[in-house]
Amino acid sequence: MIKINAEAQYPVSETLFVFALDSEAGKAFDGKNKLVTGIGKVNAAIELTKEIHFRKPKLIVNLGSAGSKNFNKGEVVCCTKFIQRDMDVRGLGFSLYETPLSGIPPVLEYGLQMNGLEEGVCGSGDSFEMNHSETDYNIVDMEAYPLALIAKQENIPFLCLKYISDDAGSDAADDWAVQVHLASEAFKKLLFTENSDLLKTK
Repeated sequence: MIKINAEAQYPVSETLFVFALDSEAGKAFDGKNKLVTGIGKVNAAIELTKEIHFRKPKLIVNLGSAGSKNFNKGEVVCCTKFIQRDMDVRGLGFSLYETPLSGIPPVLEYGLQMNGLEEGVCGSGDSFEMNHSETDYNIVDMEAYPLALIAKQENIPFLCLKYISDDAGSDAADDWAVQVHLASEAFKKLLFTENSDLLKTK
């Protein structure tokens, strides 16, 4: 069982673990229901949609690396709010990050909170951000927003955990290349170690 909080736990066999890259999964998720989508919002949306209709999971868990100036490298953060950071149609009178005529607010709130972890706001976009200065979101990645949106539309519980691999600054690329390989072990310890201190109620 995956224990998320006092109210939510799900069988591993009915959980879909979603990664952008196989390097983020490592060997820790071999034998599990693992989906590697490829990089970017479009790839993530296509692959998750296909897999949902094939596996019909009871829980979707997005695991991956991300940049942040607010959290420390090596920290795992639980994201419960999501922004499409490269959506900007203010020229037509819409709010920043709002998808026109969609009825979806600029900040998508959907996701389970995991005991013992800090919560973050994830800004997803089709760019590797190396000059993060926005304050509306404190984590940057390239896939979480569409995954959260699809999970919400399909009414499937969603857990998003991000391993902070870099500070989204000028050294982000070098930091990411080193840190990304450590992500899978951090996720394994968090999700599959029954007595982990991280799973205890605050």
